[in-house]
Amino acid sequence: MINGSIAKILVVDDHPKYLADVLPTFGYDVAVASDGLQALQILSDKDHGVNLIILDVMMPNLDGFETLKIIRTKPELESVPVIMLTAVDTEQKQIFGLKFGADDYIVKPFSLPNLLARIEAVLRRVNIAKKADTQSISQKVNVELNADKPIVPLSQREIDILKCAALGNNNEVIAQKLCVKSATVKTHMTRIFKKLNVKSRTQAILVAMQMNIIQ
Repeated sequence: MINGSIAKILVVDDHPKYLADVLPTFGYDVAVASDGLQALQILSDKDHGVNLIILDVMMPNLDGFETLKIIRTKPELESVPVIMLTAVDTEQKQIFGLKFGADDYIVKPFSLPNLLARIEAVLRRVNIAKKADTQSISQKVNVELNADKPIVPLSQREIDILKCAALGNNNEVIAQKLCVKSATVKTHMTRIFKKLNVKSRTQAILVAMQMNIIQ
C-alpha cells in the first residue's frame, strides 16, 4: 500500500493518459513510463514501490516483450506481477507474453471492469503468496524430512511449476502459463512430491522454500 492507496501501478504505454487518469479514481497510485527504457529506469530505483506493472506490447524504443524479458532477468523484480496489453488478439502473441513471464494478458480495446477485475485478481494472488512465507506455513504445516530418504534435485521445469504453485495457481492456470497440458503439470507435481518426500502441495512449497529452491 502506497500513501493509503490500494497498490502502486506502473503503466508502461506510449499513450498512458486514460489509465493514468482513471486508475487513481479507484484507489491506485500510478506511475507512468512512455516506453520500456523509461520503465526500466523507474524500476532500477530500489525504492520504486511498484506492486504491479501494466505493460503495453507496441511501444517505441523498447517494446513490451523485450521489456518483460529484461524485467524477468532481475531477481529483485521477478516477483512483481505484469499484465500485458496488446491490440493484436492472436494466440501466438499471448503465448509469447505468458512464456516470457506475464501474469495476465488483455486485448485492446478492453472494458474498464474487466481490467479492474484482472488487476484485483493478480494482486490478490501476490498477496496470498506473500502471506504464505516460510514462517506462516511452518505454523500450520508440520513437515518432517526423512533423513533416510535424501531429497532428489528438481528439474528446471519442476521448479517453474512449483514457483507457479507458490503463487496460488491451480494446475490449469500453471499449464496455461507454461504452455503445457494440465495432465503434464499433474505428472510433474507427483514427481515433485516424490523427490521432496512430501505428501501435499503446501508441504512441497514449504520444503522448497526452506531449501532455497524457490523464493
